[in-house]
Order: sequence, then structure tokens, then C-alpha cells
Amino acid sequence: MNTLKQRLLNNWHIMRVFRLGIGIMLLVLGIQNKDWAMSLFSTFFLYQAITDTGCCGQQGCYTSQSRKPESDLINEKETIIEYEEVK
Repeated sequence: MNTLKQRLLNNWHIMRVFRLGIGIMLLVLGIQNKDWAMSLFSTFFLYQAITDTGCCGQQGCYTSQSRKPESDLINEKETIIEYEEVK
């Protein structure tokens, strides 16, 4: 329970507030216009804001940065490249 409370109350950033605003706006418009499809669509944004997830989930679009070991980089710097002119 403590982690859920921390997740809801902490780490609010611009995108999270923006999603909450869009979700509330769509929900109000859906209720006023009696458009249930828009109201259901607003739950998508509200869910994202409350749980702090994006379209791909938490860090779902994250790509790992694979780096070569420094020993490989040193060997690449020492490699002499020879060019042959083609006529």
C-alpha cells in the first residue's frame, strides 16, 4: 500500500499533468455531450496519468546503449587503414 501511495503522490512531471488534464477534459466533454466513446477514451489518459505510464508502459521504448569495451576502442584507434587508388 505504501508503494501505491508513493507512486500516486510523487514524481509528477509535465507529461503526467498534461495527461491528467487531457483525461479530465475529455471526460467532462464526453459527459456533457453524452458521448460515451469519448468518456471511455478519456480513461486511457487518466490511467496513464494515475499510474505514470506511457503508451509503451514504463520505459517500454527505452533502448539499451551497447558500448564496446575500452580495450576494443583502443585497438580501433591503433589500426592503420591503407587505401588503394582505383583508376
